[in-house]
Amino acid sequence: MDDKTRPKTILIVDDDQFITIAYKSGLEQAGYAVMVAQDGEEALQSMLDSRPDLVLLDIIMPKMDGFEVLQSVKGTPSLADIPIIVFTNLSQKSDADKAREYGAIDFLTKADVSLSDVLLRLERLLNPEFDPNLPR
Repeated sequence: MDDKTRPKTILIVDDDQFITIAYKSGLEQAGYAVMVAQDGEEALQSMLDSRPDLVLLDIIMPKMDGFEVLQSVKGTPSLADIPIIVFTNLSQKSDADKAREYGAIDFLTKADVSLSDVLLRLERLLNPEFDPNLPR
């Protein structure tokens, strides 16, 4: 399978099982390959082992929070170009600013977006030729 036909891999990093199960299912139904990590340390190891195409990263997690993960990823040359979307319950502008300062390409507040919103953002980021007005 070449790179164009291989499904894009998304790593969901969240300690909330409801979120990970719901988003894993929805993303897989949309054609993505999905990996899950429950904490920041597991996320870094997953990125090193499997190099996902994009990461959905929570901030508040055990062992290593999302800000620490962002700093570690962006400080590791082999991982630094992996796009990371912070996907969290935090909603302060200062949290969004800090996430972007640390290298996140987007900041989504869980309560403010639906699975379809997230899918649309993923399509735009991972498939530059994506046109939401064309039938799928």
